[in-house]
Amino acid sequence: MAQLDHTHDSKLESWVASANGHPDFPIQNLPLGIFSRDSGSPRGGVAIGDRILDLPAALAVGLFTGEAAQAAEAASGSVLNPFLALGAGARQALRERLSELLKTGSPDQGRVEPCLQPASDCTLHLPVHIGDYTDFYVGIHHANNVGKQFRPDNPLLPNYKYVPIGYHGRASSIRPSGVPVRRPRGQAKPPDAAEPGFGPSRRLDYELELGVWVGPGNELGEPIGIAKAPEHVGGFCLLNDWSARDIQAWEYQPLGPFLSKNFASTVSAWIVTPEALAPFRIAQPGRPEGDPAPLPYLTDEADQREGALDLELEVLLLTPGLREKRLPPHRLAVSNARHMYWTVAQMVTHHTSNGCNLQPGDLLGTGTISGPDQTSCGSILEATLGGKSPVVIASGEERRFLEDGDEVILRARGRRDGFAPVGFGECRAVILPAV
Repeated sequence: MAQLDHTHDSKLESWVASANGHPDFPIQNLPLGIFSRDSGSPRGGVAIGDRILDLPAALAVGLFTGEAAQAAEAASGSVLNPFLALGAGARQALRERLSELLKTGSPDQGRVEPCLQPASDCTLHLPVHIGDYTDFYVGIHHANNVGKQFRPDNPLLPNYKYVPIGYHGRASSIRPSGVPVRRPRGQAKPPDAAEPGFGPSRRLDYELELGVWVGPGNELGEPIGIAKAPEHVGGFCLLNDWSARDIQAWEYQPLGPFLSKNFASTVSAWIVTPEALAPFRIAQPGRPEGDPAPLPYLTDEADQREGALDLELEVLLLTPGLREKRLPPHRLAVSNARHMYWTVAQMVTHHTSNGCNLQPGDLLGTGTISGPDQTSCGSILEATLGGKSPVVIASGEERRFLEDGDEVILRARGRRDGFAPVGFGECRAVILPAV
């Protein structure tokens, strides 16, 4: 696990004034991403306040040496896969050097300033080439809520508490925050219909998830033990795994999600490192009385002690009506990553337990992370009880499911007394009509 050090000091401030008190990107965060400006090519950068540090430019003026230079060079291309492959040592070396360069009183301020770009003038890109994408189902409240709608007498199948359930998704349709999502068309069968029909989804939904970027991979046939799993986690993001619930309900038996899920997924553009989230590590919440203990290959004392995350997760909706009346987005839910039934390390270990090989830049989704009450539902399917109880919005609009022109915004933030808040940046997309 990443450890606390001087880079987490809440008293640490930056000469980049906008970083001090920034809700997402103070000097204690320093997430990495891929950006471009004007007609320039995509390249690696670091978010600091409302600026982006251009890593190739910083390398060119000799701001990095040793392992930090190796890490900066690996993070300077058009994708961050080479950087993720280096692992924790290189990440830590780069973090320490970035903190030195950007902190108040840095003797290198004069050389760093020309390497900063206004974030508002830049375009953010998908930070990695995603070879594979696996979506898990570790939000137990979401699993219970959805199960009650489809199986009232047996909402949670018995394997859930033994197996970190997951399925392989579609990597090619993952897009960064800000790219619109086209409403999918597909085959669906309403309960009262004699046969299915084909057309635009009428029950389009969002899913509030964390994304986990794989760091160093493993060879085919060589599982990753639970104690070593954190070494293979390269970073985190927000993930909206858009879902067409009507298509899903018709197609998911017997092999699970297919076209209802693979038309689009949206990720936040910045990779927040495990080191930045060290202050927000917590013990994995105890299992309810009567639940089975994880099998031995999924059990590790350190993981149970500090393998969970205390991150506030938020969903907002900006509708055409709210835009027209110049009203702020409607908050749909506030949840927390502490509601994950399985830890990230358990996800990684189970994924590779059969010898499956992970590669740097692979993406793992947690599945929808809902809380225990109606104000913390991570999908509109749950918030509206399957469309039976609509969400009422300040503009006078109602929503049972998402409509064209709606924009879903996800946010995440770590907060802890004595530490600076660390955020992820937004994960947002507007829904376009079907074609």
